[in-house]
Amino acid sequence: QVQLVESGGGLVQAGGSLRLSCAASGRTFSSYTMGWFRQTPGKEREFVTAISWSGGNTYYADSVKGRFTISRDNANNLVYLQMNSLKPEDTAVYYCAATLSTSGTLIGEYYYWGQGTQVTVSS
Repeated sequence: QVQLVESGGGLVQAGGSLRLSCAASGRTFSSYTMGWFRQTPGKEREFVTAISWSGGNTYYADSVKGRFTISRDNANNLVYLQMNSLKPEDTAVYYCAATLSTSGTLIGEYYYWGQGTQVTVSS
């Protein structure tokens, strides 16, 4: 079992940056592909980015490529999402998730979720 807790959300102006963190419990953290998803009211939760267990492979939604960077620290059971050049359309609740799937780009592959952290980008 893996428990996930996100932090780092907040209010930022357009063009600014935020770094989200996801702290995971469990001794097998390094076995999991980790992902970030986001959701706005009335919309489905959408894939943002994922990172393989080793950190060697990363995947990004087209909407965040070149602006967001995912990374992980397996020694400390942490996953990060560095968000730069933020836009108002990035406003959402951001969720950290874990899966044993090797790709991790599909929401249905994930079975451990955090409670989410709100990111609000003002124009």
